[in-house]
Amino acid sequence: MPETIVLLDMTSPERAERMRALLPPGFVFKHGVARGDEHMKEIIAEADYAISGQVGVSADVLRAAKKLKLLHKWGVGYDNIDIAAAKELGIRVARTTGSNAVPVAEFALGLALSALRFIGYGHAELKQGHWATGKLPGDTFTLSGKTVGIIGFGAIGQSLAKLLGGFGCTILYSKRHPLDAEAEAALGARHASLPEILAQADVVSLHCPLTPETANLIDAAALKAMKKTAVLVNVARGGVVNETDLIAALKAREIAGAAMDVFSVEPLPADSELLTLDNLVVTPHLAAMAADNFAPTVKRMFDNMARVSRGEPVPERDLVV
Repeated sequence: MPETIVLLDMTSPERAERMRALLPPGFVFKHGVARGDEHMKEIIAEADYAISGQVGVSADVLRAAKKLKLLHKWGVGYDNIDIAAAKELGIRVARTTGSNAVPVAEFALGLALSALRFIGYGHAELKQGHWATGKLPGDTFTLSGKTVGIIGFGAIGQSLAKLLGGFGCTILYSKRHPLDAEAEAALGARHASLPEILAQADVVSLHCPLTPETANLIDAAALKAMKKTAVLVNVARGGVVNETDLIAALKAREIAGAAMDVFSVEPLPADSELLTLDNLVVTPHLAAMAADNFAPTVKRMFDNMARVSRGEPVPERDLVV
């Protein structure tokens, strides 16, 4: 009898067919068609395996699963999965470590350039028929030769450092366990404290997981410590930035601008004040999406599920619990 894989997120019929085309033998694929825990509880109930992309997976949802063997995160950040409940219920959790490092790093670079040069603002204005050359919200700045602070220096942060090499940037990074001197030299990066990064960086780019230690890491005090000409980029998790403090800092021009792909509440409410700021670039959690990265990532998730089906362990690099 085929085993069932359920994508808990909503997806398009076209994307679902692309996933079905990659299924290993002996599996069937289903996906969410509505938002919310009640629908997820319904579709996870008879699933053998589940995939979560952007949706959070609560203890209530996990308890509705009658035979779930593995919950697989599409990506790396699992802060919105109730890991304690998964352990209690004996449900294994995995992720695709490093799979989206290059797409997210490239996206962060794009957001940095957009924030520095008001690319997003110019695009929006011209779409409305306004030639905005003479009335930009602030000064524009080049990236070349600037100092970039990368907070969180795993696969994504290191991929960004490699991309920045072509811009001749000075790269400072924050990481709980610093790299050795040889690795730092290869990446052209130097370990620095958070206060050093905030004080010196022209671009501060966030790539850390959301944990109790990093929640509201960028608050009013951190924003005041940044250069007035600096921009903040967040492709990590919304909760790393105190959004109320960021709104106040952007309004007061305490920093030049910011760019965000992630938010404390997703989807971002239509009445969010973040959507009213002319020195903020916003995108709807797109950083990991790249068509040429789709098949390798899906195949990796399906392969991990096939391993579990055969009674084999999930590779250590992907196993969470």
